[in-house]
Amino acid sequence: MAKSRLFLICLAAGAAMSLGACDNGAEDAAQENVTAPQPSETIELTGKLDRSFAGEAIPEVTVVDPAGEELVLSEVGEPVLLNLWATWCAPCVVEMPLLDELAADLEGRVRVLTVSEDMRGAEVVEPFFEARDLPNLPQWLDPDNELAFTFGGGPVLPLTVLYDAEGNELWRVIGAYDWGSEEARAEVLDALAGAEPASDS
Repeated sequence: MAKSRLFLICLAAGAAMSLGACDNGAEDAAQENVTAPQPSETIELTGKLDRSFAGEAIPEVTVVDPAGEELVLSEVGEPVLLNLWATWCAPCVVEMPLLDELAADLEGRVRVLTVSEDMRGAEVVEPFFEARDLPNLPQWLDPDNELAFTFGGGPVLPLTVLYDAEGNELWRVIGAYDWGSEEARAEVLDALAGAEPASDS
C-alpha cells in the first residue's frame, strides 16, 4: 500500500514537472527525453491578447523544414500568424488542431507559421505530425531556439504573434488560446483590417 502510494506521488510529481516546463522555458536540457504529451481536457485555454508590443518588427530569423528548405521570416511579405510551440508542451499540443482549423479557414488572408522549438528538430516533429491530422500547418523548425531567444530568452510556450504584411506586430498571445473560436478569427481579421493602409478615394 505504501509503495503504491509512493509510486502515485512520484508519478504526479513527474507530470507536474513536465507541464511546468511550458511555463518557465527552462526545459532545454530535459526536453530531450520527454515524449509528446497527449491532449488533455484538463488543459485550459487561458491565453490573453497582449497589444503592448504592437509595432515591433518580425524577427530576422531563418527557420528550416525537415527537408532542409529555409524561410527567412522577415522576408515573408504577407500577414503572418507566427506560433512557437514544442512537442513536449501540453498546451501547445492542445492548440495545434485549433491552429490547423484556423489556417484552413483563413487561407489566402493570413499565413499561419508553426515553428517548433524542439532541440531535436525533425526527429520529434515529423513523428508528431505523422500521428496527427494537421494538413494545414507547416513543419518549420528552430532547433537552436534562436527565435525563442529573440523573444526574450525562452518565452512561455505556446507564444503566438500576429504580424501585418509589412512585418509589424499587431498583437501576441502567451499561453494556449482557443484558435478555433469565432472570437479568434474576428481578432485576427479585425487587426489585419485595421493595419491595411486606407485606399485613395
